[in-house]
Amino acid sequence: MGKLRKQYVIPILVMVVGIGWLLNVQGIIPDVDWIWTCALGALGVLTLAVGGLDKLTVVVGPFLIISSLCSVLRETGKLSVANEVPILTIALGALLLLVHMINLPSPQVFKQEPPE
Repeated sequence: MGKLRKQYVIPILVMVVGIGWLLNVQGIIPDVDWIWTCALGALGVLTLAVGGLDKLTVVVGPFLIISSLCSVLRETGKLSVANEVPILTIALGALLLLVHMINLPSPQVFKQEPPE
């Protein structure tokens, strides 16, 4: 991702936190732990924005974003934990399958340099 695009990530994440906060105080989406939920979503977005697209970030980033969305649904009573865990398991499996199906580079942390 270019440097120009990376500079927009933090301001957008701050705005998302503000929107969640406003929805909470207005009673539209009350009783949501916005710190936890936004932290999950922000880490997912940052994983993709800072780490670029590779086999690791394409699994971890979207998984954290999906976890954030499931957290909101659970905390608003629209999703039970009994359903959340299988949904997250299916999402993780689908993301793992996706990285095997598309040609993405391996992350730098997993690449071994030959011994000298």
